[in-house]
Amino acid sequence: MTLFLSCLASCAETPPPAATGGAQLSAAQIDRVGRRIWQNECGGTVAGLTSWNAGEDFASLGIGHFIWYPQGGSGPFEESFPPLVAFFNARGIATPAWTRGACPWPTKAAFEADKNGPRQQELRLLLSQTVRQQTEFIMARMERALPKMLAQSAGGKRRLVEKNFRGLQATPEGMFCLIDYVNFKGEGTSPKERYNGEGWGLLQVLENMPEYSKAFRASVFADAAKRVLRRRVANAPPERKEQRWLAGWHNRCDGYSKRPL
Repeated sequence: MTLFLSCLASCAETPPPAATGGAQLSAAQIDRVGRRIWQNECGGTVAGLTSWNAGEDFASLGIGHFIWYPQGGSGPFEESFPPLVAFFNARGIATPAWTRGACPWPTKAAFEADKNGPRQQELRLLLSQTVRQQTEFIMARMERALPKMLAQSAGGKRRLVEKNFRGLQATPEGMFCLIDYVNFKGEGTSPKERYNGEGWGLLQVLENMPEYSKAFRASVFADAAKRVLRRRVANAPPERKEQRWLAGWHNRCDGYSKRPL
């Protein structure tokens, strides 16, 4: 979850996006992508739309677990819930006045004590009724990640990365692959996320895919992702014993092609 939040946070200081970038999905397709994100991040439940995970210093809200820090709080991630509220308001969606101020829960204990209170009930209702808009918000921020990936792309692979990104974002299955893999393993642009100089994020998957064509299937993305993850394990320091995670990682990748949207 935190990798996904880092992607969202990377442009949290910019004005809320007003459109979904280069994606050209229908409303029904966006809805299907949103429901899959909701399932992955919140178990598809209304209750899961307001949560505060153990060991974290912030509330996680909505289908994308958007961050909201308590007043005066900060951490390694920028807040993504306040920009989401601004996005709603720019779209003419009314939000409770208290959501436009500081987070009202100072601690996880206070949040849990108020789980069935009027504020969280009101917030869950709003979030359950705006799945499409939350998905559009995520899609627009994904669009803003592309320039960073292109800037980091190796050698002559820039064109390949952009073509694969644009092709993927044009279908609901492909858009879900983009969103979920960033959630799973990041954008692949951080120099800190390398073993032997090789990363394992979305950028590296796009570089390792064949060039996108109309015959694309999600299994092509899944296969490239699994190759990148196998390379990560091969490059990892032996003491990390990353081989133990590989089967689970591959299972998640296989999920991209098992349930078409």
